[in-house]
Amino acid sequence: MQRRIIILLRLIFSLLAVILAFSLVGYFRNERIREKLKSLKAASEEKTQEAPEPRRETEVSHAPGTSGEYSDETGGRDEAVSAETAGPEKKVSDEFAGLLEVNPDIIGWLRIPDTVIDYPVVRTDNEDYYLHHDFYGQNSIYGTLFVKDIADVETPGTNIIIYGHHMRNDTMFGSLDAYESEDFLKSHGIIEFNTLYEKRRYRVISVFRSEILPEDSDEFRYYDFYQADSREDFDDFYQNIKGLSEYETGVSADYGDTFITLSTCAYHTPEGRFAVVAKRIE
Repeated sequence: MQRRIIILLRLIFSLLAVILAFSLVGYFRNERIREKLKSLKAASEEKTQEAPEPRRETEVSHAPGTSGEYSDETGGRDEAVSAETAGPEKKVSDEFAGLLEVNPDIIGWLRIPDTVIDYPVVRTDNEDYYLHHDFYGQNSIYGTLFVKDIADVETPGTNIIIYGHHMRNDTMFGSLDAYESEDFLKSHGIIEFNTLYEKRRYRVISVFRSEILPEDSDEFRYYDFYQADSREDFDDFYQNIKGLSEYETGVSADYGDTFITLSTCAYHTPEGRFAVVAKRIE
């Protein structure tokens, strides 16, 4: 009997060791990718500063391993991304030059100073893809931060929703729920989101838990709100996010303001969600 218990314990410890090793390998791989992309972004910025010159319109190559069919597999866009994509008055910032060559789905970079949240953001019409693939198109439990294809990032629309996994090791959006502490907000109230065309800064206005609601529910769905076509639409969104907030942030908004919403899973209820909404200030 005692021998069986010892064998069982050994099997359990062996299984735990395998799980831990797998988790560590995934964690360090994800961190290497993040640091590599940050370096690529920084290198593009330095190159521009050292040798500034007008950019020529160039087509961006597809991501490695996709044989020119990247968008078919990822849900991305087929069209080439160039410096003139946004029209004659907008040019893609040089800091994104190298990143666009790796993945043409990129639409910006999200950063919350003094936190691990410092990642590229992609846009896709296939929501499932970037839940399970990294920026290079490789399978990954960490996924990639993304917005849905409906999001108007460039104009911008009233609200841009960025989705990310709530990883237990605090990577991706795993540390987002730190905003449940008012003390954390006081030192991390600013969120930076640089698009391909401009730098933007936001101030946190609301922090709340929610859930994916049944289709027949009339309750407020923050995850469905992208555009206020009237003051009534705006007021409905504003009053709901302020009413749901776990505490008063001291930040208000007026009709015409635009927002960014960071959304991740939460475990207080089945299909739970945690969201941080911030108002654009620059």
